[in-house]
Amino acid sequence: MFLVRKVRNLRPVVARCYSDYSDRQNNRPEDHPFWRTVNILKNDFKQVGRYILPRGLGSGKGSNDADKDLEAHLEKYRRPDVFPAFCDVLIIGGGGFGSSIAYWLKKEAREGLNVVVVEKDPTYSKATTALSVGGLRQQFSLVENIEMSLYGAEFIRNIKEHLGEDVEVNFTPHGYLMLASEEGAETLDRNSRLQNELGARNEILTPEKLKRKFPWLNVDGIALGCHGLEREGWFDPWCLMSGFKRRAQEYGAQYVTADITGFGFEKMDNMIVVGIEPGKYEALRQAKVRLPNGEERTINFAICILAAGANSGEVARMMRIGKGEGLLQMPLPVEPRKRYVYVVNSQNPDCPGLNTPLTIDPTGTYFRRDGLCGNFVCGKSPTEDTEPHCDNLDVDHEYFEAEVWPRLAKRVPSFESLKVSSAWAGYYEQNYYDQNGIIGSHPYYQNLLFATGFSGHGIQQTPAVGRAIMELIIHGQYRTIDLSRLGFDRLIVDQPMFEANIV
Repeated sequence: MFLVRKVRNLRPVVARCYSDYSDRQNNRPEDHPFWRTVNILKNDFKQVGRYILPRGLGSGKGSNDADKDLEAHLEKYRRPDVFPAFCDVLIIGGGGFGSSIAYWLKKEAREGLNVVVVEKDPTYSKATTALSVGGLRQQFSLVENIEMSLYGAEFIRNIKEHLGEDVEVNFTPHGYLMLASEEGAETLDRNSRLQNELGARNEILTPEKLKRKFPWLNVDGIALGCHGLEREGWFDPWCLMSGFKRRAQEYGAQYVTADITGFGFEKMDNMIVVGIEPGKYEALRQAKVRLPNGEERTINFAICILAAGANSGEVARMMRIGKGEGLLQMPLPVEPRKRYVYVVNSQNPDCPGLNTPLTIDPTGTYFRRDGLCGNFVCGKSPTEDTEPHCDNLDVDHEYFEAEVWPRLAKRVPSFESLKVSSAWAGYYEQNYYDQNGIIGSHPYYQNLLFATGFSGHGIQQTPAVGRAIMELIIHGQYRTIDLSRLGFDRLIVDQPMFEANIV
């Protein structure tokens, strides 16, 4: 107890010394050498703190309560985190993919990697993840998408083991129902066989079987339907993202609220790169950021991961991707696309019941149940000629009247009297090249990796993509799911990876 008393006696002295120094030097608190050391060693201090807690603090309680007591007791001695001028891995974007990557890296390496996440909006008010419908399905045509979503289902089933007991994503396991016209029936059937071979479980239904199983459905113009029987449904994407972020921070990842304003480059005279004259290669070394108070700072990094969602294409241009020579001529084909989601209500006794799957019409119009009071979530991806402008997130209610409601009412007659109760708009991180994710390293900047461009079906794949990026960085190769075909190189050699079931 002698050591404990000494530590207690030193606290006011240290505080006074710090205050005097700060007043004299007019420095930021985080720049003081003492607090720099404290922040670097804060995880170690936390462990030591368990042994020097004031008498009775946390006694007789569970470990979680003791942790909370310790946090509250030490709060008054905290100082702001040191701004990370240097890091091993810089992740641009703290949404679903960025936070998943941070979680997996820190889970695997812990103190072995210094991970910093830059996110411009900590409220995520316009983030793709937060505004997602949160679907989970294996009804894809590409092996990679099926395998990533299968792992996503496994991760969500065991989410408390991964992200903690307090994470609840409210998974609703009612499956997906994909409907196909005569034109798409063969593709639907072929995809179903592939999905089941890889471990999914769904069934092909003829119009007669569809009508028996879903009596509310109008099967005119429908040749086949595919109904997911296991590991499909929908969940709360905000809770999944928040779980990733919280656990990543617990493991030591540092989140910085800032805007990316540019990048710094280092000339490498001895580096020879195809398409670049000898001595002219410049490596990506530094990110320039603007803090909320307007202050400009820089972060030097060894590895950079671009996971900025709908803004990824804009950030890539700051890296000279699409604006340079040789391998830098190819742009990152990711841009924001506006999508509307409508919440509608029907009190018709014949409307779809509680176990209704997320149903997708051949026109791309979709709907699913939302709670117990006759509410449904619905929408439709626009065609190229009806693509809404992306300069704001205003909702176009005329789009519902003209494009969504007529198709819903045709497919489900009881929806004839639907009423819109609320709506929102969000951005897809649209890959306009082939509507599929771009994952892995850049061919010019070998220390730059991508996790972007998932075009509306990404949130269910965040667990698998985060793990895949971790494997590339820690192990130098994919170890679980081979995502090589989804790399940036396919853009250069013009080998698109089209997905037949994009919604």
